[in-house]
Amino acid sequence: MTIDVFDGHNDLAWYLREERDYSVEGLNDPSVSPFTTMDQLRAGSVAAQYWSVYVHSSITGADAIKATWEQIDAVQRVVTSYPARLQFTRTAAEVVAAREAGKVASLMGVEGGQQIDESLAVLRSYARAGSRYMTLTWSTTHSWADSATDGPQHGGLSAFGREVVAEMNRIGMIVDLSHVAPSVMHQSLDISTLPVIFSHSCAFGLNPHPRNIPDDVLDRVPGNGGVAMMTFVPSFVSNARREWAEAGENGTAPEVTVADVADHCDYVRDRIGIDHIGLGGDICGVDELPTGLGDAGQYPALFSELSSRGWSDSDLHKLGFDNAMRVLEAHEDAYTRFLGTSAGQSS
Repeated sequence: MTIDVFDGHNDLAWYLREERDYSVEGLNDPSVSPFTTMDQLRAGSVAAQYWSVYVHSSITGADAIKATWEQIDAVQRVVTSYPARLQFTRTAAEVVAAREAGKVASLMGVEGGQQIDESLAVLRSYARAGSRYMTLTWSTTHSWADSATDGPQHGGLSAFGREVVAEMNRIGMIVDLSHVAPSVMHQSLDISTLPVIFSHSCAFGLNPHPRNIPDDVLDRVPGNGGVAMMTFVPSFVSNARREWAEAGENGTAPEVTVADVADHCDYVRDRIGIDHIGLGGDICGVDELPTGLGDAGQYPALFSELSSRGWSDSDLHKLGFDNAMRVLEAHEDAYTRFLGTSAGQSS
């Protein structure tokens, strides 16, 4: 059984910035790119990927915009350098075409609202370039939204932050609620008329890490039509690993396994239903991944574990691809209208 994956978050572009001076050579060599190679993507049945165009929040203002465009350029260069394996896509229809051609549909996601430098025009420019979601914050609170892992300043979203969410709905750019404070999660769900995602988070009810999704937020996701995409970050997955990290990382780190990730999948499916769960591995975004899920080729290990727990083929297809695709399709009309008017009219 082959289960296609539409993954919510891969930080290959930032890895290339930090480790490879943005070289895109040799990306089918695990000694060059240990977590994501072209062969690993094929082995993992990755059919669509949101490539993160992340900028560390210490980079601000115009420098953040510059760095974001460097990240966008890096993704575009990766895709054009491996045309037999990857295909650049902006719309849901293009994702379908890439999948039918046997290529990885390659979209982008901006990981941090500070990257727009308080400009809706910059937001729109990222959307035109193929960034189909934006994570409203990264790990630090910025001028218009509170982060889950930093002190609050706005009681959630500022007035401008609310404008950002509304504008994202208008242009068909998906609101991503990973990294944000619970207050921002709730306020965004109040505002958004289109489905949201959590591109790479786990369940707070199973492991109370501040980056995970609280139960009262999870409970609202079905009403919105959104998708909570389970991640592989060890300290988000495992309570023991989180406690070890919080205590200073002394001694041997507790092992995190495929079964631990499967536990979060079980928890979310049981709480809010199979139609609202997906996968966002955060591959290339951390130095270590769970045993058995160590690179982009190992998604089948998770599907095998879930199958052994009684998940049906239909369940696995929804988790792997279908739910994430449904959210993208829900934004298609707004996004294609935006693309159709942006060249000649005010947008």
